[in-house]
Amino acid sequence: MQFQRPSIIQEQRQKLSPQMIQSIRLMALPLQELKEEIQQEIEANPALEVLEDRSTMSLESIPEEREADSEASQRFENSSDPGYSRSNDDDSDSKRMFLEGAITSPETLQEHLLWQLRLQPISQTQREIGERLIQNLDADGFHKDDPYLLCKGSSRSSVDSVMRIVRGLEPVGVCVKDFRESLLVQAEAVPGAPPGVVDIIRDHMDLLEHGKHLEIQKRLGLDEAEMHDALAYIKTLSPFPGRQYSAEETRYVTPDVQVKLKDGEFVIVINDQEIPVIGINPFFDRLSGERHDKETDVFVKDNIRRAKWFIQSIQQRNRTLLKVVRSIVEFQRPFFARGPKHLAPLTLKDIAVEVGVHETTISRIAGKKYVQTDWGIFELRYFFTNSISGSGSRGSRFSKSGVKQVIKEIIENETAAMSDQDITDMLARKGIKLARRTVAKYRGELNMDSSFGRKRG
Repeated sequence: MQFQRPSIIQEQRQKLSPQMIQSIRLMALPLQELKEEIQQEIEANPALEVLEDRSTMSLESIPEEREADSEASQRFENSSDPGYSRSNDDDSDSKRMFLEGAITSPETLQEHLLWQLRLQPISQTQREIGERLIQNLDADGFHKDDPYLLCKGSSRSSVDSVMRIVRGLEPVGVCVKDFRESLLVQAEAVPGAPPGVVDIIRDHMDLLEHGKHLEIQKRLGLDEAEMHDALAYIKTLSPFPGRQYSAEETRYVTPDVQVKLKDGEFVIVINDQEIPVIGINPFFDRLSGERHDKETDVFVKDNIRRAKWFIQSIQQRNRTLLKVVRSIVEFQRPFFARGPKHLAPLTLKDIAVEVGVHETTISRIAGKKYVQTDWGIFELRYFFTNSISGSGSRGSRFSKSGVKQVIKEIIENETAAMSDQDITDMLARKGIKLARRTVAKYRGELNMDSSFGRKRG
């Protein structure tokens, strides 16, 4: 989904439709949470039903969007079915070879933010301020201690500048003092909030908390529809954005996507095992073409409209996920073909430009979603990594993860314990320029002993 920047000349802001809001929210959901969301929507909306026949088109009445991806993409347009493969092979094994039961430790709020911070084009000083601010956040995403005292060696303007960067990371609205400031940051983050939203949060939260909607409406000069839209939008915001990363027990994950090399071509499959194919209930579809009393007509049309919005939002999520994974595969072909040490530097912006969406959309897609490869199961965000300079004639670049993998292999294959300087020299011969202290740091991150410790072992 492309969000346009506000025009400097024309003081206009695009208003986000309920469908766009829903699509943004569904974009961030991993497989299991999407399944739960679908079930809740089916229970709440009688116009939705699970289609028994997965080959049935679910929304023939919705005009198809024109996309030139492929015939397979057309199938994507007409159904909530997320399954997709570039191969025409219908072998169920190729579509369902998902390594269920992969164990993963839950990601903390700090880990998720630090990963994004590392991808930001900022100075080392700003990065250090950002790390302090992030480590100072509580489970809700709020400051534990005064951020200015925490960064007392830096100017207030420097801290404010980095704070704005952290607040814009996913989840949007952390690095604030309380839930009110969080809601305000979220409302201002994306152009398109309905009229009155920012004013309500900034100036009238006390009235809102006491349910005095008419009083707010009068003070802001909003009509009934505008007030309804503003309240509906505020309900989509999270007053405690950090809580979604609260500590949980180690859990099992099911990959959202599979990437497989077959006959020299990469096949991409969206996991369709867990997600039901949904469509419009035929009974409601017939009712929509008949005449009834006004209340019944409104009820039927409203539920069908909501059902179509929901299905289209799932379609949008799946199309974007598919495009993102396709793009990642193109950028990271050496990794998918030869393994982790061939991981190349990649930024959110690289994929955003390729796919044609905002960087925040890529960040939402990359979070808490997993891809199965021939080399194991990886979180999508794994493929976004910083670069390290090489000494090749073309100014080659290496990813941090790839370099750490090379260091790991050097140590595992050494005949005698090599010092960090020996490893540094060997990396240089491979065209990887790295300081000895950086090698020592990476070795520590790999939980590998120094040469002295390895000699004793």
